[in-house]
Amino acid sequence: MPEFAYTARTLSGEDVAGVLTGGSKREILAALAEKSLYPLHVESREAARPRWQGRRKKRIKAQVVAMNLTQLADLLGNGVPLLSSLDILAQQATHPSLREILVDVRDQVSEGTPLEDAMARYPQVFGELTVSMVRAGSEGAFLEDALKRTSDFLELQEELKGRMVSAMAYPAFLAVAGFCVTVFLIVFFVPKFAELFSRLEEQGGGLPIATVVLLGMSDGLSRYGLFLIGVAVAAIAWGRRWAAAEKSRMLIDRWKLKIPVAGKIYLGFAVSRFCRVLGTLLKNGVSLLRALEISSDSAGNRVLAEAIRASAENISSGETLSRPLAACGLIPRPVMAMISVAEESNNLDAVLINVADGIDRTTSRQLDIMVRLAEPALLMVMGGVILFVLVALLLPVFEMSANMS
Repeated sequence: MPEFAYTARTLSGEDVAGVLTGGSKREILAALAEKSLYPLHVESREAARPRWQGRRKKRIKAQVVAMNLTQLADLLGNGVPLLSSLDILAQQATHPSLREILVDVRDQVSEGTPLEDAMARYPQVFGELTVSMVRAGSEGAFLEDALKRTSDFLELQEELKGRMVSAMAYPAFLAVAGFCVTVFLIVFFVPKFAELFSRLEEQGGGLPIATVVLLGMSDGLSRYGLFLIGVAVAAIAWGRRWAAAEKSRMLIDRWKLKIPVAGKIYLGFAVSRFCRVLGTLLKNGVSLLRALEISSDSAGNRVLAEAIRASAENISSGETLSRPLAACGLIPRPVMAMISVAEESNNLDAVLINVADGIDRTTSRQLDIMVRLAEPALLMVMGGVILFVLVALLLPVFEMSANMS
């Protein structure tokens, strides 16, 4: 039988913790009641473990998640109970991993776990934005609307991601092709001139610096190529593990904001998500402090999230929203000006959604420009590398011809 970890409070007000064995969460709650303990937190030890740990699962696309959220909103909107809605979604799910997840979410909800907590145990499928919106919808009694808006957010993000991937396909092909051509020239083509260059060096007393560098690169790749590939693979694996750590993610988010051109686009999307989620929550009657807490988690950037939480602390002391947000320096001045005016006119929710639409249009144009500039830049880099190889090969020949004449 499964084990459940619990935290409970005695009649004297003392908190106690322990582990009980039972068939379900309801049995554990009943057992605690018999012991005159008031349960504060009860969770299955198996459910508390990270999901998919040690197992390889087929990735679930965001479009599939968005479609299921829309269907769940439609079922709830038409009066179908939550457990029945989850059961219907699990039965009709074509993705085997998603079906398994929906069944487990339904079982957890049937045992008394809130929907958002059940979803939060699958961060690979239900991200921070989805969990935050579902939590806000459950607390504010607008769960159907929250699910639909979350589905719209996911579809919009996937559309932007698809546009970026399709736009970067040709530049990426150029980069890979240029890299392969360069490696082929250095590893297989340059060594054929090594004997000629050695003779020229004996006759003329030396080789140009570019030729010496090229020969060194060719010799190094020929001898240590497999070792370098292994080091690169190990570095990538270590980098992915390091990036997954919580302490590293703050550094990565801060570094992303400092990337030329791309950092501004990344910040624009983060501010857009924050404004859209905050406007949606305020429109559905969620208090400002609670809405700031939820929207900060869904911003997608921890630097911006920390600035938003700091602003919430200042707001609790009586300040307006625009002043502490402007102090962080991350949100553009035009956006802060519109937020300040919206606070005075008491239509902050509508203005925030309009601001998010405007930021999305601006960042989309900036993304298109960046992608268009990436193509000629990669062509120039690839041409420069190939030109270096050709010049390094031809310079000794030219010098020999000049000496002979």
